[in-house]
Amino acid sequence: MARYFITFSYDGSRYHGWQVQPNGNSVQAEMQRALATLLRQEVEVVGAGRTDAGVHTTKMVAHFDCQQLVDLDQLAYKLNRLLPRDIAVSHVREVAQDMHARFSATSRTYHYFIHTRKDPFVNQFSCQLGYRLDFALMNEAGRILTGYSDFGAFCKSHTDVKTTICQVTEARWEEVAPYRYRFTITANRFLRNMVRAVVGTMVDVGRGRLSLDEFRSIIESKSRTKAGESMPAKALFLVDVTYPDQPNPF
Repeated sequence: MARYFITFSYDGSRYHGWQVQPNGNSVQAEMQRALATLLRQEVEVVGAGRTDAGVHTTKMVAHFDCQQLVDLDQLAYKLNRLLPRDIAVSHVREVAQDMHARFSATSRTYHYFIHTRKDPFVNQFSCQLGYRLDFALMNEAGRILTGYSDFGAFCKSHTDVKTTICQVTEARWEEVAPYRYRFTITANRFLRNMVRAVVGTMVDVGRGRLSLDEFRSIIESKSRTKAGESMPAKALFLVDVTYPDQPNPF
């Protein structure tokens, strides 16, 4: 039995997230169907994370196990021919049997995009906001964020999460083009809905609705009801997943 990592990307607009759902199509379901067709056996694909409905990724990693010999170059090629146009495999690599796409990952990075002027060419993957934002103040909030480890205030309520502890190492805003902004956040793990809740609360800081002291108090409260609203999923991208001591790039 050999284990393989698949690195791929997808536009999540048409999917009910990564994970298989009983009442809607998912990226995991599409990947498992394609692999089962090519390998002629049922295959369970385990992803590095569970992106929500409508969220995209430019770099997702997943693993699967297979007993038969796999032609890796041909498998990536054939997967791309079989998968829908909004899912694209970049490569497949054999890894050690104890490597796990989710539990072996050391960090994940997300981007969230905002634009402050109407733009039909970015609207599909960015959130338009019609008010001025103080991004310098929002970056101060980002620095505050990296000083904490419990992010219960930004975790979706009524989930089965065992711990709300995360190590956030980066949280910053930058202007990537006139009227267009990108938020980058990196952590060892993320809670369900965490990034969109963080962004929504930071936007309240940027609008002047929350002071930095109030932002700090929200984090310390560990209460989701005190934080800001979740931002739309369409502007959120998983952009990187890293692993330790890997001989092959992912």
